[in-house]
Amino acid sequence: MASVHGQFRKDKKEQTERILRAVANPFVTILGHMTGRQLLRRPGYAVDIEKILRACAKHHVAVEINANPWRLDLDWRWHGRALELGCMMSINPDAHSTSEIDLTHWGVEMARKGGVPPECVLNAMDLSAISEWLLQHRRSPGQSASLGKPRRKSLGARRGKYFRRHGGLPISRAGRA
Repeated sequence: MASVHGQFRKDKKEQTERILRAVANPFVTILGHMTGRQLLRRPGYAVDIEKILRACAKHHVAVEINANPWRLDLDWRWHGRALELGCMMSINPDAHSTSEIDLTHWGVEMARKGGVPPECVLNAMDLSAISEWLLQHRRSPGQSASLGKPRRKSLGARRGKYFRRHGGLPISRAGRA
């Protein structure tokens, strides 16, 4: 999942390009809170939503419907356009604690308001359907989704290969396996 969590003041073109790069990353499956808005707190950052939705459809990246009542992002008025372009949606509570998981129902309400049918929501699928969708839309980490050119492996991918080869588990910064 990719989401913007800083540098909100970039101009529309820069912020859009930044998000488009994230969407094209083969490790990204879902684009989170696309506009970054927080209702009654701050407006979203300037982005070309149409262009981002087209990229999400092209790269098979689901668009989050953020169910947190402070966000409700992507705005329900864009849901129909996302579906027209072929986007899959994902309803997520943006929970920062277990008590916030129940916020998901607000996302369901927004999806219904935006006309999103259950078959276009990743987390409304059963296990076999979501597994099939993920397999069908998997992109090779060594390929750029848009250019088909080999990409340099990330440090994380190189570490994983090292630890698999040497029989150990990678240790996180917190010291846990």
